[in-house]
Amino acid sequence: MMWLRTLLLLGLVGRLLDECSGHSSEDEDYYMQELLSREHYQRVLEDRATDGRQTPTRAKPRSSASKPAGGSDTASDCPPLGLETLKIDDFQLHASSMRHYGLGPHRGRLNIQGGLYEDDLYDGGWCAGRNDPLQWFEVDARRLMKFTGVVTQGRSSLWSSDWVSSYKVLLSNDSHSWVTLKNGSRDLIFSANREKEIPVLNLFPKPVVARYIRINPRSWYSSGSICMRVEIMGCPMPDPNNYYRRRNEVTTTDNLDFRHHSYKEMRQLMKVVNEMCPNITRIYNIGKSYNGQKLYAIEISDNPGEHELGEPEFRYTAGSHGNEVLGRELLLLLMQFMCQEYLSGNTRIRRLVHETRIHLLPSINPDGYEKASEAGSELSGWSLGRWSQDGLDIHHNFPDLNSVLWEAEAQKWVPRKFHNHHVPIPDWYRSTNATVAVETRALVSWMEKIPFVLGGNLQGGELVVTFPFDRTRSVTALREATPTADDHVFRWLAFSYASTHRLMTHASRRVCHTDDFAKEDGTINGASWHTAAGSMNDFSYLHTNCFELSMYVGCDKFPHETELPEEWENNRESLLVFMEQVHRGIKGVVRDVQGKGIANAIIAVDGINHDIRTASDGDYWRLLNPGEYRVTVRAEGFSVSSKVCAVGYDIGASSCDFVLGRSNLSRIREIMQKFNKQPISMRQRLRQRRLLDT
Repeated sequence: MMWLRTLLLLGLVGRLLDECSGHSSEDEDYYMQELLSREHYQRVLEDRATDGRQTPTRAKPRSSASKPAGGSDTASDCPPLGLETLKIDDFQLHASSMRHYGLGPHRGRLNIQGGLYEDDLYDGGWCAGRNDPLQWFEVDARRLMKFTGVVTQGRSSLWSSDWVSSYKVLLSNDSHSWVTLKNGSRDLIFSANREKEIPVLNLFPKPVVARYIRINPRSWYSSGSICMRVEIMGCPMPDPNNYYRRRNEVTTTDNLDFRHHSYKEMRQLMKVVNEMCPNITRIYNIGKSYNGQKLYAIEISDNPGEHELGEPEFRYTAGSHGNEVLGRELLLLLMQFMCQEYLSGNTRIRRLVHETRIHLLPSINPDGYEKASEAGSELSGWSLGRWSQDGLDIHHNFPDLNSVLWEAEAQKWVPRKFHNHHVPIPDWYRSTNATVAVETRALVSWMEKIPFVLGGNLQGGELVVTFPFDRTRSVTALREATPTADDHVFRWLAFSYASTHRLMTHASRRVCHTDDFAKEDGTINGASWHTAAGSMNDFSYLHTNCFELSMYVGCDKFPHETELPEEWENNRESLLVFMEQVHRGIKGVVRDVQGKGIANAIIAVDGINHDIRTASDGDYWRLLNPGEYRVTVRAEGFSVSSKVCAVGYDIGASSCDFVLGRSNLSRIREIMQKFNKQPISMRQRLRQRRLLDT
């Protein structure tokens, strides 16, 4: 057993802790509160940096040009095995014991989230059945790996405080004979967590080759239990038979820039795409972040920079939560892909570009992204960088128009006194003293300026597509189905993305955290998942014509960049199919008898209590499922017009134009205005009297 001798002879250099068993007494529980706040998270890091206690090893995103602090080049180049991304299956995870099934080894994945209730099937980590130094957590890589390090967290729980403060590492090739990593002649003990949320990385002094790896806890929080969430860092050894790659790896043939991009690199990449495809792209910014970074968007269209009559506007946004970076990179990949495919003559992409005005905004919250990227893909945790610089959740920072509409409905003001659409923003929200992020204000202005028809905001941490409403009608309900008047359309739009994703609707896939969305075809009404007031989706639907959905594109919010090619393959077809749905339903132009477009005409569909309005040129787009619909158009000063419009099953909106004549009332008003608002007969009498007087 040559490899065993090698392990025994390794000159391991590292700090040997005095505590080899029992409990750590000096740990403090910093997380008794329900939620981990951004300020508290940062304060913990700063306190430990100043008082000389252990701090989490911090690493920048792993790439050829960026390596984690304190590790060798070889160690830093190795990616995670994939416990967090679910590449490691449940049957590859084992443990000495478990408290109950919901705290079994299959739950010991980095950043896995527990539910609101304890002791169910989906708790937040692996917890040993007993608290003693004989417990272990094991990963079977199913092939020889060059292991380089371990990342650990405590248990995710709102009610309990459990974490491991030190551990040993053991390795094996057959799962029977185990060798402990040594520091000279003594077992090497790694210092682990001091609370439950912030990940801690320990890189091995030298890489070690084996198939199995075990984490053996040696000490734990004095008031808690042995509980862990884990990720393993390692590089696969050569596989002569290519067996593992054939069975488990997804490759891509697209020649794209698969890496994490800083703000400067993102801007440079967008510039490169613009230079490659100058005739179909335009870069612009919609505003600035709290720290003054411009919020760049790229437009892809055959006539960039202008709205074309009859051409729908589509948008993808990403990064409202700065630590959910997969969506950011997917949009950067998408713009590269569309440029390349357009130049190569791809018929599908050319049709999409010629018939749609597409806007991609990859980073709504660049300030938050910088915080998360500074820590790195394995060490940013679940919350760091989520909020804007001033501590606001941008995605839920929009005005709560749901309450405004529902109150008007309760007062029976709809539709005579209050419209069922284009709900106005309350005055207080627009005031300078309102608690509104500058990024949110920029988004609102952008959404009001461009007549978007369909949009998707890419988020992370789950595999599901959510659709409005995101807030429950019942104030006390945490979860309650709250459909819009267009629920059937939203369900189709959500399914169009989920069903073409490689994993979302896969019946055998493992749940990311606590909800099995695959049973619901990978989609869910937002309020059925968890209620949230002031969401971007609800605001978009109630204040503009745009139907907005949220795509949660991966279990891992911040995947290692080696995972990006596979994530691109998972989402590429979905990204394209969803864009194509902007051409489903009816479209048309509302004109007067002289052929001039009528702006702000109301388009109402019988049986659907949600109207839309025409754009400034009189054109409109109404997303509808296949069928026949009676459509009625109203505009101030014009007569009402109705007709039946049919929607087919093929992609391509049906044309349904309207010509409106001036109403009798508007004609009377014009004449009265001409004669100083006096009746004609009275005007004539006055003239007759003047003639008689003379």
